[in-house]
Amino acid sequence: MTEAASGGVAGGAAASASQVRDAVLEAVDDVKGSTDNIASTLSTLANRPPTRFGNRGLTGANGVFTGNLDHASNQLPWLHSALVSTTALVAVAGEVGNADMELGILRMAGPRLQSAMFGSMLLAAWLDFLTLADAVLRECSAYSAEQLLMDLERVQRRMEPTLAAFSSGDAEQVEEAATAMPELMGQLTREFGAIRDGARKATEQNGKFMAAAQAMEMLTLVSTLKVSLPRLPPAAPATVGVSLVMGSGGVMAGSQLVVSAEWVEMIRRLVQAGVISIPAVSAAVRIHGGQVMMAQANGDLPEGLRDALGDSPEVRGMRVTGKAGAGMSEHPKHHVMPKERRTWFEERGFKGDMDIDQFCVRLEWAHHEAIHGGGNWRLGRMWPNEWNRMIMEVLQQAERRAGQMLTRNEILNIVASRMKRYGIPMKFTQGRRR
Repeated sequence: MTEAASGGVAGGAAASASQVRDAVLEAVDDVKGSTDNIASTLSTLANRPPTRFGNRGLTGANGVFTGNLDHASNQLPWLHSALVSTTALVAVAGEVGNADMELGILRMAGPRLQSAMFGSMLLAAWLDFLTLADAVLRECSAYSAEQLLMDLERVQRRMEPTLAAFSSGDAEQVEEAATAMPELMGQLTREFGAIRDGARKATEQNGKFMAAAQAMEMLTLVSTLKVSLPRLPPAAPATVGVSLVMGSGGVMAGSQLVVSAEWVEMIRRLVQAGVISIPAVSAAVRIHGGQVMMAQANGDLPEGLRDALGDSPEVRGMRVTGKAGAGMSEHPKHHVMPKERRTWFEERGFKGDMDIDQFCVRLEWAHHEAIHGGGNWRLGRMWPNEWNRMIMEVLQQAERRAGQMLTRNEILNIVASRMKRYGIPMKFTQGRRR
């Protein structure tokens, strides 16, 4: 597997783009399966009648927990939208004739895919809390519903900023939230344990030792925030990373995380194509390993994960880093399709997920000024090779020769060839409409 990663993908750019498309769709299917399971379990909880005596359970207690159930349900629409949008971009990419532009569009799907991946993990964690709360309400009457409500509100407030970042669809917010997820999941794990221990102690202090034993036996069946990565075939396992797991007496013990070779291959393709980032992958693996798998001290990935992903420039050059280290802070965003001609592009199909604001590229200041003819844009437009002037002249000439409006794909292919000529990387990021 490592040998295949270092040797590259056979068949050239077109084959590579095809394999990346398949990897994106595979990841979408995995997340969709997880999201569907969450929706099904949530529906079961929401429709479960309260106990006959005491009106206890999430659907009982005079409806005070309805808002917590609604908070989970309210996350499903944007998760579904992110997956639909990702799938739509994959379909568009498959129709583009230029292989570089095809990969560029697939990279545009990255933030949507990452937001769905991590959003579903976080929603699964919230579902764990709801399942635990329902069990406590039904089986541990000594633990007050008021206290449990305050516990859930506290956890919900802790999760809300991260869920908001994922649902925003903004690439930078999604990346920052994803890399911070292991720390958040560690906090949620401690919150989960505190609620469960509180229910046990309350039951014991109430003198119901047999009830406490039975309740705790039941509560151990509730998930303890071991959120799983996408479901994969068990064949051909690969060991990645080294995790540290809290054992008895607070001792941290080392263990290894085993995932399938198919999962590693899918992730390798997505990382090397620039669809998802190494920091996001590292965060996902750390969560899967028990929330405490740590990167190495120098900020590199866990060694096993780096080995499994292969010895490629993309993997070697990426580290677990912050926004500035990832080059996301100050470099200007260049619209490859001029903003002042927005209507022209909209008439030719650049709307919604394919809006021209999706086709921005971060450039060095010097590079950005150079393609626009220097720091003074008014003077720059007098230069025939200034980007905005040049690209519109080329597109309009192509349209006159065709005798009809260019299609969206024809425009993308022309833009791709000019981007290559001007040394503009085919790595798009979302701009902001003004």
